[in-house]
Amino acid sequence: MSQSPPSALSDLSQSLQATDWHPLLLSLKVAGVATVLALVAGTALGWLFARRRFAGSSVLEAICILPLVLPPTVIGYAILVLAGRRSVVGGWLYEHFGYTIVFNWHGAVVASAVVALPLVLKSASAAFGGVDRSLEAAARTLRQSAWSSFVRVTLPLAWPGILAGTLLAFARAMGEFGASLMVAGSIPGRTQTLSMAIYDAVQAGEDRTALLLVLVTSVLSVALLVVSNRFLSPR
Repeated sequence: MSQSPPSALSDLSQSLQATDWHPLLLSLKVAGVATVLALVAGTALGWLFARRRFAGSSVLEAICILPLVLPPTVIGYAILVLAGRRSVVGGWLYEHFGYTIVFNWHGAVVASAVVALPLVLKSASAAFGGVDRSLEAAARTLRQSAWSSFVRVTLPLAWPGILAGTLLAFARAMGEFGASLMVAGSIPGRTQTLSMAIYDAVQAGEDRTALLLVLVTSVLSVALLVVSNRFLSPR
């Protein structure tokens, strides 16, 4: 006999109550901090590549976009080499402050910010490139400084495109797995994000928990993509 709806709802309620939601909360925190870092760096770099051309700018831009095409494990290994305990910076921080990003949720933030940066950078570069330069020139004729012109004219006009890229970056940071796993590990209650919790649940044969977490991740991702598309659509 098929399971009655009340029984199905009861099982769903029990699954919701039994599920550990710490990975979801940690994922939101990691993605939020990583997105802020990616937004600041991506907006600055996007303006630089859109408005300034210099020797080696194409190579530098390619390096910044590289995390978009490299395997996440390569990104994770690069972070370990540059900021792990055996690196110059990481070793100095650990020796003097006892601090390391390895097996720390801060490591997941760094990994997520690195993989999310290209999405903000490319969106910001396209947005700044599409701003009518005559409007900026008009602002300067009104005795506006370069910074004032940027804040009052350039940034508001470019903001919809930057915001769309930022939402995509947040979604990418929420789903980050490979690089974060190499740097921060998957320690329940400490560094286990949503994607890691799904992987661990599947490995442990907890299919119901894995399915529930997948549904939560999918709903969040679809919502972010819908909102992002609204900003990307021409008006």
